[in-house]
Amino acid sequence: MNNRIKGVIFDWAGTTVDYGCFAPVNVFIEVFRKRGVYITLEEAREPMGLLKIDHIRAICQMDRVSKEWEGLHGEEPSEADVRALYEDFEPMMFRVLENYAEPIPHVLEAVEAIRNKGIKIGSTTGYTKEMVEVVAREAKKKGYAPDSVVASTEVSSGRPLPWMCYANAMNLGVYPMQQMIKVGDTTSDMAEGLNAGMLTVGVVKGSSTLGLTKEQVDVMEDAELNARIEKAKRVLFEAGAHYVIEDMSELPGLIDEMNQTEESEVAHV
Repeated sequence: MNNRIKGVIFDWAGTTVDYGCFAPVNVFIEVFRKRGVYITLEEAREPMGLLKIDHIRAICQMDRVSKEWEGLHGEEPSEADVRALYEDFEPMMFRVLENYAEPIPHVLEAVEAIRNKGIKIGSTTGYTKEMVEVVAREAKKKGYAPDSVVASTEVSSGRPLPWMCYANAMNLGVYPMQQMIKVGDTTSDMAEGLNAGMLTVGVVKGSSTLGLTKEQVDVMEDAELNARIEKAKRVLFEAGAHYVIEDMSELPGLIDEMNQTEESEVAHV
């Protein structure tokens, strides 16, 4: 088959492993709590996908968080505060990372089906190189091992800039960028793919954007779950996604559709 799509670049947490992307969320909340500032789940998730120090910086710049910090510490959070928060964040992340490497449902089957089409698998992440090495090692034990892994700290800047995608393209030997798709669960994933000139696919179940555990998804009333899924889809479409799928089981079929569609005909679905 003469496929137009020759590479897929996945995000890690919330896309291929760590259902709901809870490892970093819980640690972000804890490092701020240690300084007397209580951030919400929504605030912890909003910058998800950025390099983790940039993520902390973005939380500190949120109006409500900045005001609460100033009320407690006498001034708005400084760059020194950002770096001190990150110094707490990093060792806490390393203590829990290996527990958050379980592949999300349908990922292993989707990756196998994609590879059977002769398509290569890359990956990008907001984790540092050392962090993603832990996750990748544990995920490999559970059956998931992309052909290329590029971390934010291996390039000059992380998301939303496209450099990790370009590094994957070089590692995989795939060019032009229009022959690859970016698959992720956050708005920063969508921006990364778009900035790299790639078709960009959002995934909802398991995502940070949906922000639910698998157990919550399994027991939630259909009406409420469907409403939350539709809201997450809108968020990803508004961030520029060309396509949004409910879960990873849909990806192989979507790639088949892409390979039958002329590039000029690609549109939101």
